Amino acid sequence: MTADTVAEADGAKALRREQHGWYFYDFACSVYSTSVITVFLGPYLTSVAKNAADAEGFVHPLGVPVRAGSLFAYAVSVSIVVAVLVMPLVGAAADRSGRKKPLLAVSAYIGAGATTGMFFLDGERYLLGALLLIVANTAMAVSMVLYNAYLPQIAAPDERDTVSSRGWAFGYVSGALMLVINLVLYSGHETFGVSESVAVRICLASAGLWWGAFTLIPLRRLRDRRVAPRGEGAVGGGWRQLLATLRDMRRHPLTLSFLLAYLIYNDGIQTVVSQAAVYGSEELGLEQTTLITAVLLVQILAVAGALAMGRMAAVYGAKRVILGSLGVWTVILAAGYFLPAGAPVAFYLMAAAIGLVLGGSQALSRSLFSQLVPDGKEAEYFSAYEMSDRGLSWLGPLVFGLAFQVTGSYRDAIISLVVFFAIGSALLARVPVKEAIAAAGNRVPDRI
Repeated sequence: MTADTVAEADGAKALRREQHGWYFYDFACSVYSTSVITVFLGPYLTSVAKNAADAEGFVHPLGVPVRAGSLFAYAVSVSIVVAVLVMPLVGAAADRSGRKKPLLAVSAYIGAGATTGMFFLDGERYLLGALLLIVANTAMAVSMVLYNAYLPQIAAPDERDTVSSRGWAFGYVSGALMLVINLVLYSGHETFGVSESVAVRICLASAGLWWGAFTLIPLRRLRDRRVAPRGEGAVGGGWRQLLATLRDMRRHPLTLSFLLAYLIYNDGIQTVVSQAAVYGSEELGLEQTTLITAVLLVQILAVAGALAMGRMAAVYGAKRVILGSLGVWTVILAAGYFLPAGAPVAFYLMAAAIGLVLGGSQALSRSLFSQLVPDGKEAEYFSAYEMSDRGLSWLGPLVFGLAFQVTGSYRDAIISLVVFFAIGSALLARVPVKEAIAAAGNRVPDRI
């Protein structure tokens, strides 16, 4: 075996080790998306807000009248507005310095700390809950910019669909494990000698502890790549780099076209995920244990769905598979509008359908976007991508919250999200992805 062969084998081994470490950040942080955003925080924060509401059902943060049932959706919306201001700067700083890992560590532990602090959310502390949600969501968004920006560096173009899908699968396995623990604690809270409220707060805080503990694995295995120094200050240079990034993205209109399509349809996906528990508890009158087991079903099927759709993309191309999944999402929303109250079996069927398309539609979108990013611009471009990812989109929750604010009906709120899938599908269908990849200066895979 020649020295070059040995070096190549060692390099491949190191890259696989780095990929495995990368998967574990999804394993670490996905419990926040599942246990906190999808299951517990929406209904619990709504109940806390109702405790503080006036006779008409309104709370008054900063003197603004807000329906208690809309508070959670509005807090999610505010969090992405904050994240939009922060993410491009962090992405530009990461690309400029080449030091993604320290920034990943800071953002991850801020988010984990805020989530752990949700243990203190009780009584009428709805403002504390909204603040912790905004901090945690913003930190999650920033960390995902940095996490996603590693994908083009650790996977060749032909394997990115597979690597991205495996990352999502790790996340769904993690979410399922945590939900099993949550289900045992919540359903048996009297056996453990704690109240229902305390059980929920323990479930919220445990997600933060899990997030922080498993983040240690990617921090040990991921490595930073050296870049040529650019000689700019941290803050002023960041703003200059942000403006340069926006100008640079105008030079890649096909990449921008895909990003716009993703921004819209992913708003719909993430709003369905983040508001499903509120819809199930408030509109359908389902028990918390039903919601937990339904989301657990989503997590289990999402693992198989993400891997299966990754294989389908290798045969039919990522764009076609994503478009098919968006059609399924539209059917899910229509079915959800007509779900009868107090019917857990129908809710489980809807959850199963969500699970089968959730992971794959997101994983393939991430890997497809990575093909459209110019070399050396990964963190900057993924900061724009992340503006609409992980349930942090501001427009979808705002539309959902406003629909409920005006109509007082969660059914009207959920069906209003169909527009995101219709417009997103139409825009994605118009993107010539092969031309977009070539225009970004990247090699076009055999199947895309």
